[in-house]
Amino acid sequence: MTELAVVTPTWKPDGEFFAELHRSVLEFTSDDTVHHVIVPAAHKSAFARYAGPRCRIWTHPELIPRRYWRMPGGVWLNAARPWPPVRGWVMQQTAKIAAAGLIEADAVLLADSDVSLVRPVHVKNFRTDGALSLFRKENAVHADMARHVIWHRVARELLGLPPAPPPPLTDYVDALVFWDPAVVRGMQARISETTGRPWVDAFNSQLHVSEFIVYGVYADEVLGRRPPASPTVCHSSYDRSPMDHAAAMAFADRLGSDAVGMMISSHSGTPLEIRQAAELRCVQVARG
Repeated sequence: MTELAVVTPTWKPDGEFFAELHRSVLEFTSDDTVHHVIVPAAHKSAFARYAGPRCRIWTHPELIPRRYWRMPGGVWLNAARPWPPVRGWVMQQTAKIAAAGLIEADAVLLADSDVSLVRPVHVKNFRTDGALSLFRKENAVHADMARHVIWHRVARELLGLPPAPPPPLTDYVDALVFWDPAVVRGMQARISETTGRPWVDAFNSQLHVSEFIVYGVYADEVLGRRPPASPTVCHSSYDRSPMDHAAAMAFADRLGSDAVGMMISSHSGTPLEIRQAAELRCVQVARG
């Protein structure tokens, strides 16, 4: 068993971002760290060049039961219960949970395609008294964040917990997050026990669900021992407008002392050369 694995769900249109992420994984993680990449079966050939000792390419059919069929338009059908269909982004979450529970590693680092690592990643820096820390932002979910509020409600239903208190609530969502595979397996078992259905089917039956919220609520409210709070793992910009060079340099200069990664949202339209310049500057800041 290795100390760390990196997991990234992606697809062909994000191949340019993935190339930068994978290069940084090879640079900033140990030689026994494997980058597990989850892609639609039809896109596997676009990522085949990365396959090797440090990169495992998974397709969705390898991670989910055969009763699920992918249909035109990116939706999935469960042959055992065809309605409602499963939207593609929910199935992506399901595959991520399945992979995180299967991988033999002490810790899994979930990384979005538009992330790049900028510091060496040492799991020990994110443990306290042996326990892997949990990314959480206390009181960050407010009443006007309707989707997050729904995610909290759904998480508690899946886990058999009482309804959430009124907002503000804790946010567990980020572009670069550590998970404990043993906790993932416990979460899967809890969902199955609570719902009386395979966890995959219970999770996929939700129209609105967040894997990060389900994991975070499970870790904080079911385990019995609340995990320590994680230092900031990722220096992120979710702005959807493109950065120019000056803005990218200013962003990079704000890199926190604990962050091991940076993320400029793929939805921002920031040119690749500016993203790469920001990444380089972050590495320089990290090295002091």
